[in-house]
Amino acid sequence: MGDDSTVGIILAGGRGERAKPITLQSADYIRSKALIPFAGRPLIEWIVESCRDQGIRCFYVVAQGAENRSQIKLVLGHGERYGVEIDYSRARFDQYNVGSGAATLHNLEQWNLTGSALVMPVDSLFDYSLDDLRATHEATDAVVTVAAVPRTPEEIAGKYGVMRTTRDGLVSGFLEKPRLGRIHEEFASTGLPWASSTLPTNAGMYLIDCARLRLAARTPELIRLAQQRLDWGHDLLPWLVGHDQPVAVEPIARLGDLGSIGDYLGTLGEALNGLYPYMNRALGAPLSEKPRYWIHETSLRTKDSVSGTTLAQKIAEGSVVLGPGVRIGRHAEIGTGVHLRYTDIGDGVDVAEGVRLDRTVIGDGAVIGPHAHISDSYVGPMVQVQSDRRAPVRLEQHTAVGDGAHLWPGTRLSGVSVYPRLRVPALSGVPAGTQLTSSDDVLQWI
Repeated sequence: MGDDSTVGIILAGGRGERAKPITLQSADYIRSKALIPFAGRPLIEWIVESCRDQGIRCFYVVAQGAENRSQIKLVLGHGERYGVEIDYSRARFDQYNVGSGAATLHNLEQWNLTGSALVMPVDSLFDYSLDDLRATHEATDAVVTVAAVPRTPEEIAGKYGVMRTTRDGLVSGFLEKPRLGRIHEEFASTGLPWASSTLPTNAGMYLIDCARLRLAARTPELIRLAQQRLDWGHDLLPWLVGHDQPVAVEPIARLGDLGSIGDYLGTLGEALNGLYPYMNRALGAPLSEKPRYWIHETSLRTKDSVSGTTLAQKIAEGSVVLGPGVRIGRHAEIGTGVHLRYTDIGDGVDVAEGVRLDRTVIGDGAVIGPHAHISDSYVGPMVQVQSDRRAPVRLEQHTAVGDGAHLWPGTRLSGVSVYPRLRVPALSGVPAGTQLTSSDDVLQWI
């Protein structure tokens, strides 16, 4: 590709270990991170549409393995539904995808790209301006321009790497997860073009000059590194800066990580709160602005099996209370006395009377029994939460329940992951961080 248009490169080959069980369809079958459900769509659809809205019409997907590749292709095809063109990395090059940097460099050669490309991961949402990235890229004559998230020293300390930058916006070095004292020592009087209270951290999105990056990749040292393990943040960027290749930074408005259960739920809450403009456009006008919520018309017309009244009637009479940040998909059945807040409910879901959901995701076809209380949790597709008034189910603190699992009445879980298809009796007292991966795991807590 030899024109001046920017193409998109989506790095979609990761296994999504941190996001289990969201990335599991069964205990031994991994769903591509690209297909994680998010606000009614596979995540990769949001990524493609956000880029298309900023003018990118040609995409290249770096996949890994037969399952990952076929799952993504079933959703995206070759881009026909989205008005774009999509190509995929060749399977015979999968062995060279040893890290995000190596995967990028090897596939730049495969696709013979020579213009500019926006490289992005598949497990994050970005609120960014491609025009701003391009302007900085051209003004600094950079080989790579890093999309950067401004963060305070307190946010950075011990958690994020921070970039040292010169007055003209070029990266001069990196600090990997520095302590707060070190940050203050390094940046006490830099006078950098960032707000005085924030510093640039790497968002994982890069605007690259394909031709110059390919040229750099032909040096013997980088060839050797790309055959071993070469990540963008830890390896490739420091190598480029250390070899006097210009790397620029440009701040973006927001980064939403989806790599873990907690990050996924936090980012979903931000999205349903209207903090990602392109998602606002794609979701359409909310049914209500204050509080802000979306409900598909088929769900508004659906009567619950106990009271025989529609959701629209229950909202009007106040027997269903909707807080901000709620999305309800198609043909959901919602009972009386239900309270919802910052919650995403998929298609065909049954929510019985007296249920309270807060900062929670309920997957397609799930059944939530009476008087369940679920907060800060993920409940996957086709899950059965068999709660009742006398023995309500309670889930909280980043509990995640995988596809098709069954929870018996009285189950209480906090910070626990339940793998797909498991049947979980009335457990309580399971330590946070526990992963119930098999029936044997369940038995030891009975």
